[in-house]
Amino acid sequence: MNLLKLFREMERLQSHLSTVFDKEYNRLPKMAFLPGESNTDYPYMNIAEDRENVYVEALAPGVTPDSLKINVLRNNLTLTGEKSASKVPLEDHHRCERAPGKFVRTVELPVDINADKVGAEYKNGMVFITLPKAETAKAKQIEVKVN
Repeated sequence: MNLLKLFREMERLQSHLSTVFDKEYNRLPKMAFLPGESNTDYPYMNIAEDRENVYVEALAPGVTPDSLKINVLRNNLTLTGEKSASKVPLEDHHRCERAPGKFVRTVELPVDINADKVGAEYKNGMVFITLPKAETAKAKQIEVKVN
């Protein structure tokens, strides 16, 4: 067998094994939602700011609204919650990409936040958080004196 045929056979075998492992992997619950594990990328977030506030939009479909907790310390935001379980038993799933369980996500914000005035709303699977900037984080206009 020449070298080219050998590499083609190895590539075909690798492709076949990848297909088998991917199929079985997708049947398992995602590691991020197993006890003692956390997912640093869930929920997905958009973060923006203007002169007065930092705005966070977190994509959280299937999350039990009562489980949502938001903590702010200086410029760190922590969002915790729990995705509800499917009504279909796990062993009956053909694919499980939306696994249930608890999550914790902490992100560093660009400025310190006034934690006493933070507001949040859960609507249509999204968490909308408005975080007013701390006075020390707001830009100050300095007047230049001319002599």
